[in-house]
Amino acid sequence: MKTQRTPLSIAAAIVLSTVGAQAPNAEEASPNLSPLALQEIAQVEAEIDRIEAQTVERLAAPPDNQPQQVELVGKSMLYDRNLSVYRNEACAFCHTPETGFTGPVSELNRTTGAYPGSVRTRFSDRKPQTHAYAPLSPVLHYNPGQGDLVGGNFWDMRATGRRLGNPAAEQAEGPPTNPVEMGLPDIACAVYRASQRPYRVLFENIWGPQAFAIAWPTDVEQVCDRPGPAAAADPLPVHLSPVDRGRAGTTFDQMAQSIAGYEASAEVTSFTSKYDAVLAKKAEFTAQEKAGYDLFRGKAHCNECHRDGGPGEDPLFTDFTASNIGTPANPRLPYYGEDRPDALGYVANPRGASFIDGGVGNFLDHGQLLSQPSAVDQRWVKLAPDNKARIQVPTLRNVDKRPSPAFVKAYGHNGYFTSLKQIVHFYNTRDVLPRCKPHDAGEGTTCWPAPESTDNMNTSKIGHLGLSDAEEDALVAFMQTLTDGFTSRDQP
Repeated sequence: MKTQRTPLSIAAAIVLSTVGAQAPNAEEASPNLSPLALQEIAQVEAEIDRIEAQTVERLAAPPDNQPQQVELVGKSMLYDRNLSVYRNEACAFCHTPETGFTGPVSELNRTTGAYPGSVRTRFSDRKPQTHAYAPLSPVLHYNPGQGDLVGGNFWDMRATGRRLGNPAAEQAEGPPTNPVEMGLPDIACAVYRASQRPYRVLFENIWGPQAFAIAWPTDVEQVCDRPGPAAAADPLPVHLSPVDRGRAGTTFDQMAQSIAGYEASAEVTSFTSKYDAVLAKKAEFTAQEKAGYDLFRGKAHCNECHRDGGPGEDPLFTDFTASNIGTPANPRLPYYGEDRPDALGYVANPRGASFIDGGVGNFLDHGQLLSQPSAVDQRWVKLAPDNKARIQVPTLRNVDKRPSPAFVKAYGHNGYFTSLKQIVHFYNTRDVLPRCKPHDAGEGTTCWPAPESTDNMNTSKIGHLGLSDAEEDALVAFMQTLTDGFTSRDQP
C-alpha cells in the first residue's frame, strides 16, 4: 500500500535530505568565482529552493490529469539540487524563468560565460542554452536536399532524440553525469537519489511501481557521493544485477521524459511575447520594432536561419540547422585552464589553451568529451568534415529576457558576446572591421578578433550586411518583442 505524504512530511523530507549532505570539496574555492559572482549564485540558489518548495507543496494534491502530473514531476526534478553529486546544483541553476531559462547569474555571463558544476572548480566549455522551446526541435535527421543535419538539442546537436523520439529528453540525460555539471558517477545515482525524493509517489503513479523497485547495493550512498567520471575499469560503479541495471536505465529515461514534458509545458514554452500578440492582432509594433522586423526579414538575412515560421510552422525563430558564424574564442572561459588534474584527479580539458570547439563535426567523428547522451549514427560520420565548427542555430525567443536592464546576458555558444547589440554588430561587421591587436580597446566595436575556427564558416549571410547603427538598434528592438510574458497564457 502506498503512503500519501502530507505537506509537512514532504517539506521535512527536503530539509533532512539537504542539511549536512554537502560532501568534502563541494564548495572548494574557485579563483574564477568573484565575491560578486558568489553573492549572485547564493541568490539564485535561494530562488531555486523557493520554487522547489512551492512545487513540492503541489505534490500533496497533484492534478488528476496525467500530462499535468508529468509536468509537475518534471518541474520537481528540474529544481532538485539533490540530483547533483554534492546536492548543491539543480538543473535550474543554469536555466531560470527570469532569463528565458538560460544562465541566471549576470556576473558569470559577464566574466566566465560558462557556469560551474556541482564541483565548483569545474566549468563547462560552453554557455547554457535555453531549454524553452527546445522540446519543439525535431529528432535529428539529415536533409540531403539542403545538405544539412536538422534538429536535436545541445549546441552540437548531440542529443539526437533518435532513441527516445525526443531530443529534449535525451538532452536532460546529459548533465546528471557530466563531470563539469551535476557530476554524478553513474545514471543509477540519479535514479537512487530520485527514489528518496518527495515526488517518488507521483512518479510511480505515472510510470509504474516498478520504477524504483531496485536492489541497491549497500555502498550506493558512498559511490554516489563521489564525483564522476567513473574509473575506466569500473564504468558503472553502482553495481546492479543486469535486470536492475535495465530497470534503472528505463527509469532514468522516464525521469528525462518528465523533465522534457515540463519544458514543453505552457509554463516554459508559452508563446506569450509581444510578437505573438501582434500576430493575434492584440498589439502593434512601434515604428522602430516594425523597421527592425522588416530588416530581419530582408536586408539583414536573419529570417533565413532564424525563421519566423511559414505555412504549418510555429514561429520558433530557428530552422534547427547548424552554422559557423565565426564567433571568436572566448578567452574568459575557465575551461581553457582545466588541463591539469583537479583536487580529485580529473582533467576536463586535456587540450588546454589549444582547445577549439569542433561543434557538430566533433560530435560526429569523436563524440563529446564531457557527456554523450545519444549514440552517433555511424552513417553520419562521413558528414563530420562538412560540420566542423558548426553550432546549432538557437531560437531567438526570449533572446533578451532579463530580470533588469543592467543584467548581463551572454550570447554565442561560448558566451563571447555580452549584449544583444554587440552580436548584431558582429553579424553586420565581422568581415568589414579590422582584426584586433592584443588588448585592443576597440574590441567589439571597431575591430574583431579572428574566428575561433574558419572551418565551414558562413560567409553568405553574415559579416558584411551594410546596416547603419540605427538599423542595428532597430533589429535589437524587434528581437526584444520576442520576450515572453507580454500577455498571459490562457489555457484552453
